[in-house]
Amino acid sequence: VQLQASGGGLVQAGDSLRLSCAASGRTFSSYSTGWFRQVSGKEREFVAGISWDGRSSYHAASVKGRFTISRDNAENSVYLQMYTLKPEDTAVYYCAAREGRVYATPTMFVYWGQGTLVTVSS
Repeated sequence: VQLQASGGGLVQAGDSLRLSCAASGRTFSSYSTGWFRQVSGKEREFVAGISWDGRSSYHAASVKGRFTISRDNAENSVYLQMYTLKPEDTAVYYCAAREGRVYATPTMFVYWGQGTLVTVSS
């Protein structure tokens, strides 16, 4: 499956942003999907994940209550709605997919998008 992330940009602290991940190729609805982010020089970290059917979702403690992951299998897309953005949310955001359950570990994901940069100014 091929993934294409989009929606990043430069925003101010407190603003909202919605990231999208469009999938093509194999049946996307059978893949769990996750959003990860990475700052230069640091490890890639888990942000949120959602099961293949959308019934289960998980959010990192640092974003819980501010970010929401969702998916639309009819549109072969996964979204990350981000509210009340903070400067520490600045990173390149990646979407990823795998068969089976959601994991918070990047190495458990097989398919990756190219990343979209989110910059939050103070």
